[in-house]
Amino acid sequence: MSTDSEKRRGLFKRRPKDSNKTGRLAQMKQVVQLARRHNPASVWLMAAAIVGCIGLGVIAGFVFGAMWLWVIFGLLLGVFLALFMLGRFAETAAFEEMRGQPGSIGAVLNTARRGWLMDEQPIAVDPRTRDLVYRSTGKGGVILFSEGPKNRSAKMLAKEKKRHERVLPNVPIHTFQGGEGDEQIPMSRIVKTVHQVPRPLNKAEVLAVRKRLTALGSMTTRPPIPKGIDPMRARPDRKALRGR
Repeated sequence: MSTDSEKRRGLFKRRPKDSNKTGRLAQMKQVVQLARRHNPASVWLMAAAIVGCIGLGVIAGFVFGAMWLWVIFGLLLGVFLALFMLGRFAETAAFEEMRGQPGSIGAVLNTARRGWLMDEQPIAVDPRTRDLVYRSTGKGGVILFSEGPKNRSAKMLAKEKKRHERVLPNVPIHTFQGGEGDEQIPMSRIVKTVHQVPRPLNKAEVLAVRKRLTALGSMTTRPPIPKGIDPMRARPDRKALRGR
């Protein structure tokens, strides 16, 4: 049994540091380093935005009075503008690092939230060429986004569109080709393109579409039967079942 003095010592133990706060600061530092690596002037531009807004606050203070209020307002406005610029710089830097890597189109498509939900895995994969097709569903219907060269991925995209139209005959199926080629959508425009799709469906219809697609995925993701094996004529190995 602990004594009163031990209990009192326990009350004054040093509290651990806030890990969430430390994690946020470390994450912010990584974002700044990422933006600076691809745009060395990004830090100076953000600093200029803060100083410029403070300068505007000083000018407004001379004109309207209450200098300290305008300076604080200019500082807050400058910090907000700097954070907005940091987000844009970091997004551009992330696109540059992902460019040309497998899965980059899906990673960007997954950021297009706002009523859209992307499947965790590609719905079609070419094991030879590594071309991919991603799917996202929402009030706009179904979006199919391909990743790969234009001519090659167009065939996969058309095949997947026909397959979905058979299962969802009254649901809009939108197809896009992601990439840097002609008539392809670059990573910087994927989110904007998705958000511009019309949204004729309601929540109940979206849930019904996702249930149908779940059934479609379970039917199409079964592993293929190896060649030379007839499942109708297969017989179990009875000796193996008996442990011999």
